[in-house]
Amino acid sequence: MMYVKIKVGNFDITEVWDGVFYKKLSKYPEISEWEMRNIIEFVEYEKINGRKCDIECDNKDLLNKIIKGIDNKELYIKTNRPVLIKECTACPYRKGCVTDFVCHTTSLENAKKIFNSGKLLSAVKARNLSAQELAKENRNAANDPLDYFDYIMFAWGNCQAGDRLVMERKLKRFPNEEDLSINFTPGIRFYFKYDVLKNHPNVVYDGVLPMKIKDELLLSEWVYKIVIPKQYQREFQNIIPSNLSDKIIYVDNDCKDIWDWSEKVYKIIESCN
Repeated sequence: MMYVKIKVGNFDITEVWDGVFYKKLSKYPEISEWEMRNIIEFVEYEKINGRKCDIECDNKDLLNKIIKGIDNKELYIKTNRPVLIKECTACPYRKGCVTDFVCHTTSLENAKKIFNSGKLLSAVKARNLSAQELAKENRNAANDPLDYFDYIMFAWGNCQAGDRLVMERKLKRFPNEEDLSINFTPGIRFYFKYDVLKNHPNVVYDGVLPMKIKDELLLSEWVYKIVIPKQYQREFQNIIPSNLSDKIIYVDNDCKDIWDWSEKVYKIIESCN
């Protein structure tokens, strides 16, 4: 049996890095029912994949509450998502994650392949490499386990993490402040309504991401809108499948940085409702 750690505390963000799940609480040492659900989902996901969780927390009362919550998971596992999740307050506009939409962001080159197939694919399927091969690549800086590569990942709709990752892959290093402002080049964003995508037959909740989908996702059946930076319009307008043409929004990147772009795009998505 492999072991992973859950560390609960007042961290900067919630993330998994090198076998440790750093769970930030919005009002540490208080824990919301949603945050409890996330921890339970993480424990359940890890158990399914042959890993057992050790939980650490400096606050003993909170630690006991979490352990009790895991033992009584039926009380929390169906907790509805909040309208705004305030664990991550890095976003200067919303001061948290807005939960009506989830988003998958990818590069220009990958987006062309996606339109050609009409599907979002897991890393294993998209790159036609085994999970073992993908896990050994330098780009797996977080040392993600093999099963992570079998899924399509989604972030909350107003998050900039997807574009940041696209920049990181493009630069082959962690982007700096200049990369994310004057040199920032946005990726292509595929938007989905949370309450629709949660009905996908291959949906999985791992307690870290809003959700993820195993293997593949057919765009024509599930996608809400697709945002393409206007500078790429000529490259894309002739390769968009006819059954997706009404989903496309071309957006001009006149923004000062990655945060500005994320807010501009999310406002447009909200206005489509």
